[in-house]
Amino acid sequence: MSAKNVDRHNRFRNITVGFRVSPEENEQLNRAVALSGLPKQEYCYRKCMNRDIIVTPNPRMFKAMNVHMISILKELQRLSPGENPKEELLEDIALITKMMNGMKGETK
Repeated sequence: MSAKNVDRHNRFRNITVGFRVSPEENEQLNRAVALSGLPKQEYCYRKCMNRDIIVTPNPRMFKAMNVHMISILKELQRLSPGENPKEELLEDIALITKMMNGMKGETK
């Protein structure tokens, strides 16, 4: 039998909550989780409870951010002049910007 899953207040988490997402939403969620450095369960829990996602910089998070920024750059370079980027791409850029500002200690 596996160990009990308790939170930081030693409360036992024994209820499962699930939801459906589209493949695109799943990719976006996975990117946000990777950039946050949190486990997916904790990230979703904090977002659902409207709690802050506090990013603690670590090498794994920096690597995920670097990989994601490279993919954003490639997507932006792929766009033809005058073509607007997709809403999902703009949301990803906003998320990375918010995280970068948080790491520098800025609040925006």
